[in-house]
Amino acid sequence: MAALNDRQNDIVALARTIGRVSVDDLASRFEVSPQTIRKDLNELCDKRVLTRVHGGAVIASTVENVAYEARRFIAAEEKRTIGIAAAALIPNKSSLFINIGTTTEEVAAALTGHEDLLVITNNLNVATRLYPHAAIDVIVVGGPVRSDGAVIGSVAVDLIHKFKVDTAVIGASAIDEDGSLLDFDYEEVKVAQAIIENARRVILVADRLKFERAAPIRIATLDEVDAFVTDRLPNEEMRALCIASGVMIVETSPGFGDEGAPIEPRLTPL
Repeated sequence: MAALNDRQNDIVALARTIGRVSVDDLASRFEVSPQTIRKDLNELCDKRVLTRVHGGAVIASTVENVAYEARRFIAAEEKRTIGIAAAALIPNKSSLFINIGTTTEEVAAALTGHEDLLVITNNLNVATRLYPHAAIDVIVVGGPVRSDGAVIGSVAVDLIHKFKVDTAVIGASAIDEDGSLLDFDYEEVKVAQAIIENARRVILVADRLKFERAAPIRIATLDEVDAFVTDRLPNEEMRALCIASGVMIVETSPGFGDEGAPIEPRLTPL
């Protein structure tokens, strides 16, 4: 396999830093034509270094995680709409867990209009978004804090076990074709498992790019989830697996209608 040229190495480094690169921005940055950048991106995708998305590319992560701040730029609009749709499933006057993740943070952002919520979280970013709202009580679990704002460790797990909440909102770094929900950090996984165990209902939030990734540690399987909010399922096989597992599916961008017009979010109930 041929080595990457200097520009391609720079493109990869930039993608690792900011999460997503676009053809137009790269063409301007390197003072080359968009066609040259597209050729670079195609070669990087052929080498499975990047994955093409509309207008650009993202890191093609397998067993390597992407920096947390960079993840905010990946599928940002999809995560925002997923957050809004997931928040619509959560009633006022209820209790919930929210774990670490850029998509779960979008759920928190969409909950600010709710009333009489109790939110227990190991995500300092979620707590920061929600604590200014008088109608939402926030409890942050204790323990070591990672650089991404995740609180992990046995103290966090022990506190979570003291609650039994109405709803858990969880994310995942990857979703396997067999329905396994996967992540990279064992300590984070233990917190997520405690969250699932101590909730009456579990909502999974994840964009379709998670189906293209792999991670080494299993959080749970789809049959432990009650609802799955995503922008789009990758295929009908995954839809069938969700239905067989008793999962309600909410797709925020299921496809396009005639002449490219967007169609309404698709709900697949039990």
